[in-house]
Amino acid sequence: MLHALQVLIENAIGKSKQLLKANNEVVPVSAYDAFDSLVGLALIEPAELGQWDAVIGLRNRIVHEYMNIDMELVMNIVSQKQYTFITDFCVNR
Repeated sequence: MLHALQVLIENAIGKSKQLLKANNEVVPVSAYDAFDSLVGLALIEPAELGQWDAVIGLRNRIVHEYMNIDMELVMNIVSQKQYTFITDFCVNR
């Protein structure tokens, strides 16, 4: 489950950078900066940025702090389908 979330989030990060490149924008190294740039291009709403910051942080914890993951939080994300905005972004943007 953790790996699936990690890969899903990484795909969204990759897509954000592809969108920036397609719009002839500088592609930042930071995933946080990439989504911030998408707000500047009106490709995502400013209100969405908090969600993106949270999932990027989750991805970073999965990769770098995997021994300290709150599995109850992860189970809630999955059981309540709180990840659907990520799949929507990957498919529809």
